[in-house]
Amino acid sequence: MKKKNLIKFIQTRTGFFCLLVVLFTLKYIFAAYHDFNLGISDPYQHIIMWLSPIGTTILLIGIGFYFPKPIVSYCVMLLMDFADTGLLFANILNYRQFSDFITVKTIANAGKVAPGLGKSAVALLQFSDLFLWLDLIVIIGLLLARKIKIDQKSYGLLTPFAITSFGAVVLSLNVFMAESSRPRLLGTTFDRSYIVKYLGINTFTIYDGVKNEQTEQVNRNANTADLNKILAYTKKGKLTVNPQYYGVAKGKNVIVIHLESFQQFLIDLKVNGKEVTPFLNSIYHNRHSLSFANFYHQVGIGRTSDAENMLETSTFGISDGSLFTALGSSNTFQAAPQILREHGNYTSAVFHGNVGSFWNRDDVYKNMGYNYFFDQNYFSYDRSDRIGYGIKDKIMFAESVKYLERMQQPFYTKFITVTNHTPFDMDEEDLDPSFKTADTTDKSINNYFETAHYLDQAVREFFNYLDRSGLSKNTMVVIYGDHYGLSNSENETLAPIVGESSDTWNSYNNVQMQRVPFMIYSPKIKGAIKHEVAGEIDVLPTLLHLLGISNRHYVQFGNDLLSPKYKPWIVFRNGTIVSQKYVIIGGKGQKGVVYDRQSGKQIINFTQQEKIEIAALAKKGKLSLKYSDLLNNHNLLRFYTPTGFKPVDPGQFDYLTNFQQMEEIREKLKGHSTALITKHHKSTTSLYKTDAAELSGRHEEITDIPDSVSGNHLVEKKNKPSKKSRKFYN
Repeated sequence: MKKKNLIKFIQTRTGFFCLLVVLFTLKYIFAAYHDFNLGISDPYQHIIMWLSPIGTTILLIGIGFYFPKPIVSYCVMLLMDFADTGLLFANILNYRQFSDFITVKTIANAGKVAPGLGKSAVALLQFSDLFLWLDLIVIIGLLLARKIKIDQKSYGLLTPFAITSFGAVVLSLNVFMAESSRPRLLGTTFDRSYIVKYLGINTFTIYDGVKNEQTEQVNRNANTADLNKILAYTKKGKLTVNPQYYGVAKGKNVIVIHLESFQQFLIDLKVNGKEVTPFLNSIYHNRHSLSFANFYHQVGIGRTSDAENMLETSTFGISDGSLFTALGSSNTFQAAPQILREHGNYTSAVFHGNVGSFWNRDDVYKNMGYNYFFDQNYFSYDRSDRIGYGIKDKIMFAESVKYLERMQQPFYTKFITVTNHTPFDMDEEDLDPSFKTADTTDKSINNYFETAHYLDQAVREFFNYLDRSGLSKNTMVVIYGDHYGLSNSENETLAPIVGESSDTWNSYNNVQMQRVPFMIYSPKIKGAIKHEVAGEIDVLPTLLHLLGISNRHYVQFGNDLLSPKYKPWIVFRNGTIVSQKYVIIGGKGQKGVVYDRQSGKQIINFTQQEKIEIAALAKKGKLSLKYSDLLNNHNLLRFYTPTGFKPVDPGQFDYLTNFQQMEEIREKLKGHSTALITKHHKSTTSLYKTDAAELSGRHEEITDIPDSVSGNHLVEKKNKPSKKSRKFYN
C-alpha cells in the first residue's frame, strides 16, 4: 500500500518535484564523501553538510512551479536539475585536478582555457560519475514511456510561493547552523572548502558571484591613494643587495625552463634503485648552481598561469580565478621582458607547444612585453608528436632551436614543458626501458615518475645543445617547478615512497609537498644549496639583481633571496604561511593549526613569544595578499611608471609573423647581428641530438622552417596547409 501511495504521489507535480530534490540531495551527499575532502570532523558538521544542498535545490527546481503550463513546468524543473547537476559535476572534475572548487571568474573565463583542454579532462572521469546523471536519464525515459505522467492540475501562485518560502527557510536554517559551528564564516573566509562544507556548492557559487561583483565595483572606483599605500609597503620591503652576487650575470642570456607539475620530492628520489631525474639531480648539486631546497610554489586557482605571473611580475595571482584569463588582456604590467628590454636591450620569447589562447597567453604576453610567442603553430603538427596539453617536451626543445638561434642576444626566453602534466600519459615508444616505475595502487603516481623521467631526459638534451653551440658560456639558466603534480588526495599513497607513513600523514605533510625545484645555473655563479624558505614571488627580484638591475623602483612583493638581509617566509594564495620556524594553516594568528616546521609537530601550547611571532607573520601575509590583489584587481600600475621604464605598447607585437620579424632584423643588422646563427655563420640545429622516437628519420623538422610560418607560403590558421608543407602538418 505504501508503495502504491508513493507511486501515486510521484505522479503529481509536487511528488515529481520532491523526487528531483531528494535524488539530487543524495547525489550531492555521495559526491561530498566520495569526491571532496571537506574535513568534516564531528556529527554536527555531517548534519550541516547533509542539509546544505536542500534549500538551494528547492529554490532552483521550484522555479518550474511558476510556469502554469504543465509540460513547460516539468521541462523547467528538469532543466534546473540538469544545471544543478552540471555545476556539481564540473566542481567534481575541477576538484580532482586542482583540489579546489570552481569560482564565478573561472566559469566566466572558461572559454579562454577550454581550447587547451584535451585528454587530461577525459582522464579525470570515473565510473562513479555515471551515478550523477543516471537518475535524470531514467526519469526522462520514464516520462517518455509515460510511466511518469505529467500532472495536468493547475497550481496557481500559492503552491510555488509556499515552495519558495520553504526553500528559503531551509536555506536560512542551514546558514544559522553553519554560523553556530563556524562563526563569521562568510566574513573571514580563507578556504573555499569551508563554505562548501557548511553551505553547499550552490550557495558558494552565489556567494562567490556576489563577492566578484563587489570586487568589480571596487575596481571601477580605483584611485591613486590606494597605489600610494602599495608603493609604501613594497618600498619598505626592499633589501640591500649581496655584492658577491649582484651583477654576476650582467648581460648574459636568460633561459627559464618551466617544469610542468614538477615537485621537489622528485629531486634525488630513487624508484626501484634508479634515480627518477638523474640529470636535474646533477644540476641541483652542480658547483655552479644556486639550488633551493625549501622553495614553495604559492599558486592559486590560476595554477600554471599564477606561477608565470609571479615569475614575471613578483605579484600574486588573484584570489578567485586566473589573473591571466580574468585581467591579463587589459592590465598594465611591469614584467621581466619589458624591464630587461629597458635595462639591457634584451629580446624576449616564450616557447610552448600548446594553443596560444590557453590561459589567454597570446594577450598577456603582449602586455608583458614579450617580442615573440612560439605556440603550437610553430611546431610539428604530426599527431604522434603531441600528448595531453601540447607537443612532447623532447620535440618542443628540439624544434625550438631553429627559432632560438635567430634571436638577437642577449635574450630572455621561457620554455614551458607539458609532458609532465596530468594525467601523466606516455606513449609506449617514449618510455625508457631501463627505468621501472613504482607499482602503487594509484596509476597517476606510477605514471608521474615516468613522465618526470622523460622530462629530465628532455632537459638533458637541451643542455647538451647549449654546451655544443657555445650558448652555455653566455647564459644563465633558471629551472623551476610551477606547482604540484600529485594532489593531496594522492599523498597518502605516495607517502612510503618519500619516506613517510600514510598513517601519520597530516596537513603539515601536505604543505611540505608544495615545495618545487628552483635552480639558477651559470658558469659565472658560485653554487650552493640554500635551505632557507623561499617562494615563486621572490624569483624576479633575485634574477634582476644577478643581472645587475636594481628593483628599487618597481612594485614587487618578493625579495632578493641572496640578500644578506633576506627574512625567510612565504604566504600561499590560500593564506597558509611557512617560515623557518612555523607552518601556519588557516585562521588568524595562533587560532589556526600551527606546526613547528623543523620537527613537523603541531604546537598546542603557545609561548608569549610564539604568539607574537605568529601574529606578525599572519599580518604580513594578509597585507601582501591584500595589496597585491588591490594592485592587480584595480589595475593600479597604469597610474605609475618607474624611472627608466617605458610602459608596454602591446600593439607592436604580432605573434603570427615571429620568423619574418627575426629574419628582417638579421638582414638589417647584417654583420652586427648577435644571433647565434650569425655568429656560427650557419645553422646550429645539427648540434641538437635527441633520442625522441618520433623524430627518427625526420631531422628536417628540426632544421626546416615550415612554410606556414616562414612567409614563403603564409597560411592563415583556419586554412589548410599547402601541399609542400603537408608533411609537416599531417
